[in-house]
Amino acid sequence: MKYVYILNSIEGEHFYVGVTDDLRARLAQHNAGEVPYTSKFKPWKLKTYIAFSDEKMAFAFEHYLKSASGRAFAKKRL
Repeated sequence: MKYVYILNSIEGEHFYVGVTDDLRARLAQHNAGEVPYTSKFKPWKLKTYIAFSDEKMAFAFEHYLKSASGRAFAKKRL
């Protein structure tokens, strides 16, 4: 399974979208400061995630969520 996830910074209005095989371990990496892009906005909480059995679909959905229309969709629907 691949998980597309959205994180929300607890101390601000920052969001992060990513893909992982292990959601708990990846969230721990973000909160430990091991991911350069997200380290300055920690701590993070999981806003939502979606599981995909098809890896290509997971990466396509992540790519969509990082687009302008995908960000608007996520803010409104997720």
